[in-house]
Order: sequence, then C-alpha cells, then structure tokens
Amino acid sequence: MGVAVVTGAGSGLGRGIALALLDAGWQVALAGRRADALAATARAWAGPADAVLAVAADVTSQASVAALFDRISDRWGRLDLLVNNAGVFGPPGQIDAIDLAGWQAVVDTNLTGAFLCAQHAVRMMKAQVPMGGRIINNGSISAHTPRPGSICYTATKHAITGLTKSLSLDGRAFGIACGQIDIGNAATEMTERFGRGVPQADGSIAPEPVFDARHVAEAVVYMASLPLDANVQFMTITATTMPYIGRG
Repeated sequence: MGVAVVTGAGSGLGRGIALALLDAGWQVALAGRRADALAATARAWAGPADAVLAVAADVTSQASVAALFDRISDRWGRLDLLVNNAGVFGPPGQIDAIDLAGWQAVVDTNLTGAFLCAQHAVRMMKAQVPMGGRIINNGSISAHTPRPGSICYTATKHAITGLTKSLSLDGRAFGIACGQIDIGNAATEMTERFGRGVPQADGSIAPEPVFDARHVAEAVVYMASLPLDANVQFMTITATTMPYIGRG
C-alpha cells in the first residue's frame, strides 16, 4: 500500500483508523501527544512490528511536527498518506462567554495543526520519487452545521473544508489528492456523553444515536486505497437517525 501517518492515533477514531490501515497493508506512523496511548495502539497491532512507528508529537508545535516528519523520512524515506485526525471540541458556550485562550487552543489544534502536518506532508510528497500522495482531513458534521454552543469547534471545522479544497486544487500538478471525511456521532470516548443527552437547537437536552466507529476506519481505508487519479472529495458518514438532516 505505502506509508501513512495518522494524527491523534492514541485513542478513538485515530486508533481505529491506524489499525485498519495496518490491517490493509500500510506502514503507519502513529502520532499523538501521549506516548503511552500511542504505545497502546501499537500493542493492539498483531502484525509485524516494523510496520508501526509511534512518535509522540504535538501538532500545535512547528518544531514537533517537523521532527515527526523527519522520523518518517528516516524510517521509510517517503510518505503516501496523511490522515489529519487530531482535534478537540474545546470550550462550549456562547461567544461572549469564551475567552481568547480557549478559542486559540481549538484553532491551534484543529486548524493550525492540520495546516502544519499538511505543509510537511506536501513537501515530502513533492520531493519523493514517484511524486505524489494523499491527504485525508477529518472534517465533521460541524463542517456543515453547528451544534448549539460550539462556535470554536464549528469555525475550525468549516475552515478545514477550505483547507481541503485548497490542498486538492494546489496538489493537482504534483499528484497530490486531498479529500475530507465528515463524521457524525461515531461511538468513541468523545461521544460517550451523547447517549446521556446533549443540547439541541430548541434548547432541550436529548440523547443522540451513535454508530460503530469501525465504519469510519473502513471508509478511510477505502478513500486511501484509490489510485491518485481518483479522489473522494467529500464523504459524510453519520448515525442514520442523528439530528443532522433537519438539525435545528
């Protein structure tokens, strides 16, 4: 298949995506802030140990991201796939109740982190022989429609759509494809509270359905498996009855 890096690979969707790529024959660099969580992901892989590289990295730090991609280059000499998955919900609430530090923390992780990783990935993909590769950005349903009190998260996820489109356009001349997967209510640690009830647009609190996160991993593997002359530009995968179509 090739060489991939998955950010936020220590838990949740990132762990599932990384393991699914390994199962599909990829060599995978696991990136995330917590070395212990990355080690747990690596231990969950029963295949050859040399197919996995765990690198503690902070996507908000330019130096840390540079060191991550240097490790990948030293280990495998190329990069075929970046999955920009790292993200945080950030502080909930109305805009007048959110301080600048809370806003900036979400922007730094969700948007600047994706930018930095894409920047280094594109540099590698342009320089390698054969040239090219693929970037898959984790958008969200919030890249289309917000939840109540989610201005930080929603703004960054809308921005990810612009990042995806620009990368897709600018990458054409270099054999670099970029697509986005928008996920609604996959069952992870981050969505565990959904079953207990979350705010709705009418002011009520209601439980929401979730779906098995392995379907997200399978979808990413499909997107990654395409030849570089084909691209899933946008894919939306949700729990069928979640309040998205008609949300609000």
